[in-house]
Amino acid sequence: MTRRLLSAVLWSFAAFCLAGFLGFLAFVYSLDRSERPPETRADGIVALTGGAQRIGDAIDLLAKGYAKRLLISGVNERTSRDQISRLNPGQRQLFECCVDLDYRARNTIGNAIETRRWTERNGFDTIIIVTSNYHMPRTLVELDHALPNLQKIPYPVAATIDPHDWWSNPATAKVLALEYLKLLAVWVRTRFEDDPERSSVAHIISGGAPSQQANVETTSH
Repeated sequence: MTRRLLSAVLWSFAAFCLAGFLGFLAFVYSLDRSERPPETRADGIVALTGGAQRIGDAIDLLAKGYAKRLLISGVNERTSRDQISRLNPGQRQLFECCVDLDYRARNTIGNAIETRRWTERNGFDTIIIVTSNYHMPRTLVELDHALPNLQKIPYPVAATIDPHDWWSNPATAKVLALEYLKLLAVWVRTRFEDDPERSSVAHIISGGAPSQQANVETTSH
């Protein structure tokens, strides 16, 4: 009886590991390896911080008329508007009129909360999401949870890593494996909570409120 039970446990564990690995492969090979223009225009653009390429691509989309305003979410409190604008000197005029900076968000949960506040304040129905390709699935789960009725157009930035290179690049494999685990955790968490702002689990994960008490620096419309 003990041997039969041990065998069942081992087979169940093996099946669990196989399912997890197959899920990881599906996650990796679903990620975009190149950037494509959005299929349609939107009311606003939201760029999540984490790389200069994300902000540069978002500014380019704004300059090309894909949306009216841009929110850069999760800006470090020590980073000024002038410092960010210097990364894109040719688009300084856009920064002065059409770019809002969010200093509140501490993580992806906070990004979703601040995106909701920003879209509600501006009356937007459609937004383009700009973040890294491997970060996009988790971002969309968080945004769908916080903003289920808002249309979201993903614009994955593929300049950071090539996801298909995971099997020969340990650093890439580590990044993707961790992101996959985070995605699974977020998917489970969002099935059991109503609102990220009132979620005790979101507060535990964030080590406090996922969105801090700080200003959102806006420009005049």
